[in-house]
Amino acid sequence: MIAAIFWQSGTGGAGGLGMFLPMIIVMGIFYVMLILPQQRQRKKTQAMLAALKNGDKIVTTSGIYGTVNGIDGDTVILKIADQVKIRIARSAIAQVEATEDAK
Repeated sequence: MIAAIFWQSGTGGAGGLGMFLPMIIVMGIFYVMLILPQQRQRKKTQAMLAALKNGDKIVTTSGIYGTVNGIDGDTVILKIADQVKIRIARSAIAQVEATEDAK
């Protein structure tokens, strides 16, 4: 009886898979092109913030250049000029500039 229903509707057991296959392929493409690179970038940023130490020259997300003068948990004390220090969130650090030794 079930075989007769499938035969009358014109779709076999694989018809359902054929209908969902394009959606599965699109989801796979989104995962490879959007989610994986974002996860890699997040891991790289977290590693950079974890390796932060006193004396590192950094750039914040707002474009402030400075030198790390102290680290206190989730905040960083940044020296931006002589006698001028500011406290910023560690997550506000965009990049660590290459030191002279690395160049």
